Amino acid sequence: MSAMKAVLTMTNRGVVTLPAKLRQFLGLKADDQLIAETTSEGLLLRPAVTLPIEIYSDERIREFDESESELAAFLPQKAAR
Repeated sequence: MSAMKAVLTMTNRGVVTLPAKLRQFLGLKADDQLIAETTSEGLLLRPAVTLPIEIYSDERIREFDESESELAAFLPQKAAR
């Protein structure tokens, strides 16, 4: 991957806009998260790796329990064959 540089301007609220060509080059899209960190050379922006998580409701947990019960009832029958 070849290097690409761009001059960015920060607003008085701290908002920085990445030019479209730079976003396309990096494969960034709306709502992607970036990590900003300081280095000895200055500021480094890099994509953040995020994984979605699901918080299970009581109803969803009951669904899991029911599925496990059905599977447990089926497995001994299959093993006996």
